[in-house]
Amino acid sequence: MAACAAAPAADPALSQAPAGHRAPGGQTEGYLTAAALSGKDILPGPPAPGSAYDVADRANYDATRSLEGSPRWKLAQQDNDLWQGGALKRFSCAMGKEISAQKTPVAWKLLHKIELDVRVIGTPAKNHFDRKRPALDNDKPICVPREDWMRTNASYPSGHSMVAWSWALILTEAMPAKADALLKLGQESGDSRVICGVHYPSDVEAGRVLASGMVARLHAEPAFTADLATMKRELAAAPPAEGCGA
Repeated sequence: MAACAAAPAADPALSQAPAGHRAPGGQTEGYLTAAALSGKDILPGPPAPGSAYDVADRANYDATRSLEGSPRWKLAQQDNDLWQGGALKRFSCAMGKEISAQKTPVAWKLLHKIELDVRVIGTPAKNHFDRKRPALDNDKPICVPREDWMRTNASYPSGHSMVAWSWALILTEAMPAKADALLKLGQESGDSRVICGVHYPSDVEAGRVLASGMVARLHAEPAFTADLATMKRELAAAPPAEGCGA
């Protein structure tokens, strides 16, 4: 998705790797195939139009437009940018350990592969439910530029929410002493998608559910469990996170 104004452009959509996109070290695949989980069978689907849940979703969207320009709005912009000094930096600060291709290459690679898994697992569900995003056909403020991908990249489940919750769960396993901060951040990052105006609350909740299932399923993959074990050792010896403020 488009990055916040203060950072370089990020991927335009989580469900599709844009042309020329390459993960760190040339990585282009995650740990899972699309056959590993079926989001369309796991998730209940978005609220029925006109239902109480749907009405609440839309009311929340309208209410959070008033946050435009606020500190929480700016945080949502940072959470939107997964890689270029945005969301991943926040996780690094919450953990107190530097996460970068140079200082912690195993963690960097693993977390990027998780983002790729989110695309693989989340895309079929998005395509199946095909819920339109809340920012369509109105001019209410959102925290990223309005672009054509918003019409083709469905709203349910939220891919960014899947990434954030997956990262929170995996990093908590790697550094359990930081569980409170990491899990709080994982939830907050999902909430940022609603504040940003690109998802409804039920999209975010669905993203967390599918992410939880995906992380559980990942533990059956030897390549993931081997990388996770190595990442734990790497993070234990990693330098403190930099640039985190007070």
